[in-house]
Amino acid sequence: MIFDRKRIKNTSMTHRFPIKEIARQAGLGTATIDRVLNNRANVSAQTKQRVATAIEELTAQEAQLAARGRRMFFDFVIEAPARFSREVKSATEAVLPQISLAVCRPRFLLQEIMPEAEVVAALERIHKRGSHGVCLKAKDTPAVRAAVRKLHASRIPVVTLVTDLGGGDRLSYVGLDNAGAGRTAAYLISKTLGDRSGTVLATRSHERFLGEEDRAIAFQEALLQHCPNLRVISLQGGGGVHSETARQLTQKLENVVDLQAVYSMGGGNKAILETLEHCRLKPLVYVAHDLDRENRDLLVNEKISFVLHHDLQRDIRAAFDHFLAFHKLLPEPTTASISTAQVLTPMNIFVD
Repeated sequence: MIFDRKRIKNTSMTHRFPIKEIARQAGLGTATIDRVLNNRANVSAQTKQRVATAIEELTAQEAQLAARGRRMFFDFVIEAPARFSREVKSATEAVLPQISLAVCRPRFLLQEIMPEAEVVAALERIHKRGSHGVCLKAKDTPAVRAAVRKLHASRIPVVTLVTDLGGGDRLSYVGLDNAGAGRTAAYLISKTLGDRSGTVLATRSHERFLGEEDRAIAFQEALLQHCPNLRVISLQGGGGVHSETARQLTQKLENVVDLQAVYSMGGGNKAILETLEHCRLKPLVYVAHDLDRENRDLLVNEKISFVLHHDLQRDIRAAFDHFLAFHKLLPEPTTASISTAQVLTPMNIFVD
């Protein structure tokens, strides 16, 4: 690597990368990078963090540059609670050393709540600066689909992760078989409750996440078949974020006295459990998704009954396979795009 000879002095951020390199990784202009590195005024804390993160990512990826192959940049635009975004980033960093066909550099934009306008603006920035591929987890809206269509027209492939988009302009979907997961949740609840009557709470982080919608439809159809005496009440919103999930759920449960089960499709399980306790409701069975740190603790302590988990590293590897095949570095993807849910209980998870 050729380093910038105009090394910035007296900076609080130690680095050995050219300003242009940092700017490209952060998705910012070189003038902005210069202002941050020189601790000049009128720079937001968010911008400083983006620059610091870019330098960390470049440092982590530097060892790869010794490898032979083409250097490629990939963008991850993920709207999800921080606990899930951390898992995405960790999975990506674990997968990168396995890729020998190219030196792959990821750039991450991870936010818990990302309004439609922010997603569109992020995709527009990627369109302007260029990218070898975008891994996207976002709500399915007409504006987001239009932004993906624009990337597709410019030969920038988009792979959706965990939740899909309508239309045919994304390259592929990678992630869980969402309908299969919904049916599995219904099966687990039906085997636990038998012919009991009562209420089942089904929660989603947002109505615009298609993956969660697929889970919800399949779940309700299967539960009706197995347990016709149960009624399902649905809650959409909260984004899996603690405070908003708790607020909306408190209102939803106001008149519920016979809660038998919970199927949590969109996270926020700690908030859900705290709200249930506040409302003096204790379901007999609780099914959640994804073995992140929070859910692992809840499962080990038997606060939740089952976790439907899938291998996120496998999903990320599948995304890179699609990107590499698109750029003719692979004849075709070698990792299957769809993964099935693993049913985890307090008895069959590894505890570190």
